[in-house]
Amino acid sequence: MEQDAWTSWPSQEALERRGMTPARRAFGLLGRYFALTVAVWLTFVGTGLRGGHAWIVVGTTAAGSLAFAGFLRSSTRKRVLPCLLWLALVLAASLVALHFGGQAVAILLLCGIAMGSMQRLPPVVGMPVTAISAVLYILLVPASGWLGDLGPVLGLGALGYVGRLDWESRAGTFRLLAQERAARAAEAESAALAERARIAREIHDVLAHSLSAQLVHLEAARLMLDAGADREQLRERIVSARRMAQDGLAETRAALSALRGEFVPVSEFLASLAGNDGATLAVEGSVRPLPAEVGVAVRRTAQEALTNVRKHAPDSACAVRLSYLDGTVELEVRNGPSPHAGGELAASGSGYGLLGMRERAELLGGSLLAGPEEGGFRVLLSVPTP
Repeated sequence: MEQDAWTSWPSQEALERRGMTPARRAFGLLGRYFALTVAVWLTFVGTGLRGGHAWIVVGTTAAGSLAFAGFLRSSTRKRVLPCLLWLALVLAASLVALHFGGQAVAILLLCGIAMGSMQRLPPVVGMPVTAISAVLYILLVPASGWLGDLGPVLGLGALGYVGRLDWESRAGTFRLLAQERAARAAEAESAALAERARIAREIHDVLAHSLSAQLVHLEAARLMLDAGADREQLRERIVSARRMAQDGLAETRAALSALRGEFVPVSEFLASLAGNDGATLAVEGSVRPLPAEVGVAVRRTAQEALTNVRKHAPDSACAVRLSYLDGTVELEVRNGPSPHAGGELAASGSGYGLLGMRERAELLGGSLLAGPEEGGFRVLLSVPTP
């Protein structure tokens, strides 16, 4: 054994016998009581011990048993001196019992010292204690020669060390199981935090899109009011803003459904969205179901891009392309130049929508490119798919 193995205590889990099944604990406890019962029976029935000596043996048996129980409790605190003091009391009880005719009880207590010390003490302490028990057994309990007497004590000491190794093995399994449970709990907590962040990001994107669309119509109504437009035109803009608020509420509910995986295919959603905004839609490649996060990213990017088109270039032609590629899905929203682009209305946007879409794409391992092209504007989302 290495030096630290000689001087180290059993692990706390081994000393407390964690991971031990209730049935095995009960079996070990019954074994102790059975051995004590047999020793008492041999002492009082087999030898016919009676009188005052019998009561002395009874008292020393009880004292030795309590002292051994104290040793078991002290060993869990890993303190050498209290453990040795308790074992000394057990040894004294065995010697007294032997002197007054309780040979079977004395043998049981000596064997308990040998086995318990190898199980629960550092080997550098447990082995001398076991050796002392063996020597006393030889000297005080002669039966079939010193070799025959040495066997039971040393055998029980070896058995105690084997039991120690078994306890350590079970304790190691218990520690691994506890670590695995802790890792699973941490993983579940991390997943819950990620899900909260995902929900917060999703609701933020939905509200940003909805409020931005409402802002377009309300800003237009303000400009028309400043320009002296008639009441019917103003009413049309206000009704449009109201419709956008209703759509925003519906989109929020749809977003929550999407988070549960309860949404229509992306291509159908884009067809409806493009139809409402007067844009054309082209779907390329073999249509396939997309993961929830990827589908949500495509939806929100399309909504944000089309909202920007309505805001900054309301009269331009707009085309939407959805491409299912090998291991990737791409969304492109492109619009041409608009004679009414720019001005006060165009300047009303915050510009943070596409930044949020870019961050969403990067979280999924993809990318988002957005910028002017040929007098218009182009948004290209690329996200990997399983």
